[in-house]
Amino acid sequence: MATRRHHRRRTTLAVTATLLTLTAAVGCGAVDKALDCVRTADAIATSVDNLQQAVSNASNDPTQASESLDQIDKELNDLGDTTDNADLSKAVDDLQAGVTNVRASIESGDATPDISPVTDAATEIGKVCTP
Repeated sequence: MATRRHHRRRTTLAVTATLLTLTAAVGCGAVDKALDCVRTADAIATSVDNLQQAVSNASNDPTQASESLDQIDKELNDLGDTTDNADLSKAVDDLQAGVTNVRASIESGDATPDISPVTDAATEIGKVCTP
């Protein structure tokens, strides 16, 4: 788990440094938009990690998964406001569909829902947000 976080932070820092270097060539507006995408993708990755932990510990506190799904929904709304990229829009739609399916599974009593569509879509968002 710590390795995954360390890798995500290192990737985020590398992407941020690259984007800052491109400011003069691309323009501040595009860089700001790209940085927003990277920040939101990182927040989504954190929320997905929280969801994975919540599903693993569902017997201890079933509300944690729902709270994680709420946080992912919030991050998706924020991300939707920052881009008009078609690939990103598809990844966001896929993630939203995964969140909806996991939420429905939890509400129907499934203590260990399949969250792989959520993790796959979150990974795709990370790829799209990386220049």
